[in-house]
Amino acid sequence: MKIELKNVSKSFGSKKAVDNMSITLEENKIYGLLGRNGAGKTTLMQMLAGHALPSSGEILINGQNPFNNRDITKDICLVNESNNFIKRLKIKDILKVASLFYPNWSWETANALLTTFNLNPTLKTKGLSKGMESSLGIIIGLASRAKITILDEPYIGLDAAARFKFYEVLLEEYEEFPRTIILSTHLIDEVSNLFEEVVLMRSGGLVFHKSTEELLDSSITVSGKKEAVDEFAQGKRVLHESILAGRKTVTLFGEGLTVEEAARHNLDADRSSIQQLMVYMTEEELQGGKQYA
Repeated sequence: MKIELKNVSKSFGSKKAVDNMSITLEENKIYGLLGRNGAGKTTLMQMLAGHALPSSGEILINGQNPFNNRDITKDICLVNESNNFIKRLKIKDILKVASLFYPNWSWETANALLTTFNLNPTLKTKGLSKGMESSLGIIIGLASRAKITILDEPYIGLDAAARFKFYEVLLEEYEEFPRTIILSTHLIDEVSNLFEEVVLMRSGGLVFHKSTEELLDSSITVSGKKEAVDEFAQGKRVLHESILAGRKTVTLFGEGLTVEEAARHNLDADRSSIQQLMVYMTEEELQGGKQYA
């Protein structure tokens, strides 16, 4: 299912949560939706799932508006960070209700994941810990086999072992039943190897939408003597710089940056991580990056 946003904005009073955003997402890819708190990610996901209308602009999924459109929303599953369930129901009842909403629902997946995350289906959701509640959300998201599965910080409260198990089963499910997965997360270093494409938001707007390969090939972090680093950075876009004990480190972003070129300047260099790029490119004071003259 193809997702198209055309000049989409969403306002709450005088606050623009999403600001004139245009983007196209192709089907059957894993997307990382990144940005700091307040960047507009959750609002965007609510609109994609048909739970909210944009204030202006147009959202199309397979050419149709998803809002209040059962023909489209039956194929979209949104798992929020919290408050996904009616608290008086048992886990088994929550899963039964969820199965009625999604035509591709897999009980085999749901039951297997109950065992994986050690969840007793007779427990009431009211008494679940934060980690158990997150596990239940993950089970619904993956068992739904919705053509568009949107996960908003789905693992709050999970320990490291459980999170890595989630990444493992996410890939297994994706390979068995390809779909569009949109994953919003702050634990970028843990999951960046899952992303095929990355969408970065800042202050409600789109900073970039790139393939992971293209993104990583566009940035390097170099360090060495200050004079050599400054010479290498000449004319390039600098996202971040620091000096410690006379040694300077800069993170650069742009086309044609290679580790080999930096080595020829006697500099240490490595590709920047997506986590670094997200942090540096969403700093409030950053206005397009510093350009070395």
